[in-house]
Amino acid sequence: MSTERTATLTVDGKTVEFPVMTGTHGQDVIDIRTLGAKTGLFTYDSGFLSTASCKSSITFIDGDKGELLYRGYPIEQLADQCNFLEVAYLLKNGELPNAAQKREFEDTIKNHTMLHDQMTKFFTGFRRDAHPMAVMVGVVGALSAFYHDAMDFSDAKHRSVSINRLIAKLPTIVAMAYKYNKGEPFMYPRNDLDYTANFMHMMFGTPCEKYEPNPVLVRALDVIFTLHADHEQNASTSTVRLAGSSGANPFACISAGIACLWGPSHGGANEACLNMLEEIGDVSRVPEFIARAKDKNDSFKLMGFGHRVYKNFDPRAKLMRKVCNEVLKELGLENDRLFKLAMELERIALEDPYFVEKKLYPNVDFYSGIVQKALGIPTSMFTCIFALARTVGWITQWEEMITDPEYKIGRPRQLYIGTARRDVPAIEQRS
Repeated sequence: MSTERTATLTVDGKTVEFPVMTGTHGQDVIDIRTLGAKTGLFTYDSGFLSTASCKSSITFIDGDKGELLYRGYPIEQLADQCNFLEVAYLLKNGELPNAAQKREFEDTIKNHTMLHDQMTKFFTGFRRDAHPMAVMVGVVGALSAFYHDAMDFSDAKHRSVSINRLIAKLPTIVAMAYKYNKGEPFMYPRNDLDYTANFMHMMFGTPCEKYEPNPVLVRALDVIFTLHADHEQNASTSTVRLAGSSGANPFACISAGIACLWGPSHGGANEACLNMLEEIGDVSRVPEFIARAKDKNDSFKLMGFGHRVYKNFDPRAKLMRKVCNEVLKELGLENDRLFKLAMELERIALEDPYFVEKKLYPNVDFYSGIVQKALGIPTSMFTCIFALARTVGWITQWEEMITDPEYKIGRPRQLYIGTARRDVPAIEQRS
């Protein structure tokens, strides 16, 4: 990282200089940490669109190029050549595992998949029709009440135990939330299955017969996990970092991230996309809804298209499109009503000048929603699947933050626009 250049700011005739920091990739940043001390002023940046809140070596996005890197590796190569736990190892440790390291990590995760038996009682405290994300927020936060044997977060071994527990137990928690909602018995993890196949067993298996995961479908879900593992400083990741900056328990920090992810503008986007497809209903109504999407006076929004960061095609969407076609072919769903509708929307978005000009390409949420629907995962569970995968990125970002010697508790500033100072009048003088 270079800081050889400076930026000059002049305010009220006073000139001050700030170092310009250059990273490995991406835009340079002006280091304004001393702005308040030098000028008595702060910056205003609603939504933090022009603010780098941290230094990170984990994930890099180039929105113009449509590029996503995990620890320097292109997402396309990782999704094609590695499974999700290899990617988890990479994010956690900075390098891909060799064969021996891979086996050891996979065994470690398998040995942490079960929940404390008392935790099953948490689920029975929720209504059966509670949204699974609400259940997850509560149960993941409650992990801090059960696993407090590794609480010295200055100790690398303690951090590693907590990280491994989160990666291992999230599939179990997600599957249990699903089973509770359906009224079916919980399924215990199977150590003879790999990470993703075991999750599918816990989701779709029953005590009545042995569940045999379909390799094509397992691979599809594994790719979904990989594509959602991390995505730079998004809203939920920033939430985890902000919560963690106070020294909060990592399980509580992840629970905060899950709560943030639940929003329809973030992780709930793929659920919103499937709901939109149900609203459209039939291929014959596509032109009507396309026209509504173009109408500035219509509140209807075409979900699953465009992205706040990617100004070109979302690289994750390209991968998900391929997986989507493989899953539909494997399950014989190419002519299903909903999927034909989705494919027609995709065709129009890629050909219509309005969408092409505005670069409203189908994003990862569009395809992942279709794939999850095909796998038999209900829309209410989509964001839970997202949270399962993103937990790897969240907890890696948390560890990076608390081991950064420069880290401080987060404390954003504000521009106060309320009533000026005034005195409290006597009650008889109040109108």
